[in-house]
Amino acid sequence: MTDDLFSKSEKDYGDKYKDHLFEQYKLYIESIEKTSDRRQQANNYFLTINTALISLIGLSFQFKIFENVNWIKALLAIVGIIICVIFWFFIRSYKQLNTGRFKVIHEIENFLPLSLYKYEWEILGRGEDKSRYYPFSHIELLIPWIFGLIYTILGIYFIVLTLS
Repeated sequence: MTDDLFSKSEKDYGDKYKDHLFEQYKLYIESIEKTSDRRQQANNYFLTINTALISLIGLSFQFKIFENVNWIKALLAIVGIIICVIFWFFIRSYKQLNTGRFKVIHEIENFLPLSLYKYEWEILGRGEDKSRYYPFSHIELLIPWIFGLIYTILGIYFIVLTLS
């Protein structure tokens, strides 16, 4: 895998090899941080959409909106489920991207004096020992499922009301 990562050896590259290696490493770390920021923005976006949709459905009970047209409420619940599926795929995609990126970091760190990220990952039990570290992405992936369950229950309720 390292052969694919490094396009030139230190000998072929020249005097600035280590300086440029470290600069590229720093830029890569910054790009991961930007990805994490985009991931958080996406999470906030989907949480806002789900909160607004659940609020709209809740307000429809209180203010008798769509009182005699329960199929609209059922449709809102179905839209909510679709949003949750998209939300789940977004989170999963970011998780996969970060997994790959940290593998690249671990490879690069083999050529640096310290392997901070690799060492931290080892201390945390590589995400396998839940008593040492429970990966946030595992919790994060539950959020769309919880919203989806709420939408499913509401959707079934509204469909039953519509058919009765």
